[in-house]
Order: sequence, then structure tokens, then C-alpha cells
Amino acid sequence: MLNILVCIKQVLDPDAPVSSFKINNLGKNIIAPPGTMPVLNPFDENALEAALKIKDVQDVKITVLSMGHNLAKPVFLKAVASGADEVIIIDDPSFESTENSSFQNLDSFTTASVLAEAIKKHNKYDIILCGRQAADTDAGLVGPGVAEILGIPLITMAKKIEVARDKLRIEQITSDGYNVLEAALPVLITVGNEMGDLRYPSTKNLMAAKKKKPVVWQAADFNINVLSLTKIEVVDMHIPVKKVDCKMIEAPSPEEKATKLAMQLSQDGVI
Repeated sequence: MLNILVCIKQVLDPDAPVSSFKINNLGKNIIAPPGTMPVLNPFDENALEAALKIKDVQDVKITVLSMGHNLAKPVFLKAVASGADEVIIIDDPSFESTENSSFQNLDSFTTASVLAEAIKKHNKYDIILCGRQAADTDAGLVGPGVAEILGIPLITMAKKIEVARDKLRIEQITSDGYNVLEAALPVLITVGNEMGDLRYPSTKNLMAAKKKKPVVWQAADFNINVLSLTKIEVVDMHIPVKKVDCKMIEAPSPEEKATKLAMQLSQDGVI
């Protein structure tokens, strides 16, 4: 049996209107809009779907690993209902700066360090899958960081994964196509959205998922001082200001309007 471990993250809904977000300048974090529920990071959904595709053709146990504080239950319920066999949550107050904050005290290095310690404690993995990046920070550093700390091979931006005996065949996205790579186990793979959307769970699986309780660990279980690992300090945070200038082109005829428009665009350096 293959053991696949999928790292997932809870994020604010990326489809929420940008205008509804606010900045807490004191805590240097983003305040969630009222009524906006956190969701499973879309790229991590792609990673979970990659694991499920392997499970469709192989004898596989899928364990989902996440970290945070007071994580929303629907986030990990969705993972279980979609086909994950086990959920491990590292829950600790030090993982969150303030209530309803989407940004945590942890930078990518700290997050990778905690996840790597949890993976060592779990000690059952042949394949580790991560989304290529988080939808809130877009950093894309945690997966590679975990691989480095564990000392295992890393392949990024996978769009297809096939198991062939004791090794994997991976199609890796490039700027002009894709590479075909082979990797021995264990290996960590980051998955792109080209892998496909996470399958929709059936009503039966949703009901069954509600009865499954996650395994909960704390940072103290790893004898690790989380805050001492932080390498990055957020010194400022602001919402970009967009300024739009509109100038009406007036002329007696369409031809003259077009001429004036071309001249204006040339003066503005557009053409």
C-alpha cells in the first residue's frame, strides 16, 4: 500500500470581493469581511485530486495534514468527503495573530519546519503532495522547504502523476510544454491547477465525513519553539490604490476622433 500525505491550507475565499477586505495596521494582518467563510486553498485541492487519481488505480491511504488555530470544520470535512482517509491537524494558538486574520505569525520557513516535524512524527509517507502555492500569499515556498528539511527529492509544477512499481512518472509543466520525469520514493511533488479540479463529494460521503474525527497535535508535541523560527517580520501592509483617469475624445466625426485618440495614446506612451 502506498501512503500519500497531502498538505493543505485554510485560506480566505479568493473569490470574495477585494473591496470587502480591510487592513489591521496594528496587527499587520488582513481582516476577513463579515460573513466570509474560509475555504480549502484551491491549489491544495489540485494536490488532493492528484492523490485521488492515484487512489483510483492503486491501493493507497491518503492522509491530509494541515496546521492553524481553530480551523473551520468544513475545510477538512471537504477533504475527507472527497476521499481522504485520515486528517491530522496541528492546532496551536501561536499559529494565528488575531481573530479573523488571514495572515499568521508564521512565514514560509516556519510553516515548512512545523509541517516537516509533523511528517517525521507521522512517519508514514511514500509521496507528499502540496499545492504549488497558497492563494493568499502566492509564495510557493512551503512545499520545497518541507522537501529540503526532510532531505527528499522535489519535483514542482506537476500536471500528471503515474505510479510505476517503486517509482513515479511525472509530467512537469514548463513555459513551452512539459518535461517527463521519473522519481524514486519517497518524493515531494507540488501540483499545479493543470492537474484538474477536486472531484465533488457525494452526499453519502459528506454524511460519513461528519462522523470522522481528525487527529489533533500541538506545536508542543514536537518540542519546537514556533515563534523563534520566524525569519520574516511584516513591517507594513496596505491595499494597493488604483487610480483611473478617463478623458473623453471629442471631435465632429469618427475619423477625427480616431486621429485624436491615436495622438493622445502616442503622447501617453501607449503606442
